Amino acid sequence: MLAGAIPSIVQVLRAGSMEARENAAATLFSLSLGDENKIIIGASGAIPALVDLLQTGSTRGKKDAATALFNLCIYQGNKGRAVRAGIISALLKMLMDSSHFMVDEALTILSVLASCQEAKVAMVKASTIPVLIDLLRTGLPRNKENAAAILLSLCKRDAENVGCMSRLGAVIPLTEVVRSGTERAKRKATSLLELLNRLNKQ
Repeated sequence: MLAGAIPSIVQVLRAGSMEARENAAATLFSLSLGDENKIIIGASGAIPALVDLLQTGSTRGKKDAATALFNLCIYQGNKGRAVRAGIISALLKMLMDSSHFMVDEALTILSVLASCQEAKVAMVKASTIPVLIDLLRTGLPRNKENAAAILLSLCKRDAENVGCMSRLGAVIPLTEVVRSGTERAKRKATSLLELLNRLNKQ
């Protein structure tokens, strides 16, 4: 029933007052929990408006936009839409923001996008690898885990990205993650170190 209201909600998201846009984002987040709605919302043009809110909204608006975008990007068909809407640079800004208040959300969305070739290309082009390596050094355990997972997605079957990681000195922070990270982070970091070792042996 509510799915029929999606075009109207998207219109509010695009052109309403800030409060109305934030309410629209929260509604789309709720609706995006349904798989069918992910497709409808993505096709309705909501993603560029959500990416805009992610950058310009209040704290609440940014959070609602981030959770809606995360849900929407679970659907493969929406990943390219998000990339074309400029989500990578928006997420990168969030990762580099000195307040660190949305690093978790940014990494979570990036980890979902990292399975999409278009997103991978955009991430590399936007110089995401150095930022992720920096997070391996300085991030909270969960951030390190997500950063390692994204790096692994970027580096699997991509010697150029592995080479970039090597040049940026990733071995030391990865070794540290293997030693003291979460179990998932250790697995990802170990795989990345194996890729680096393989590259060095060539």
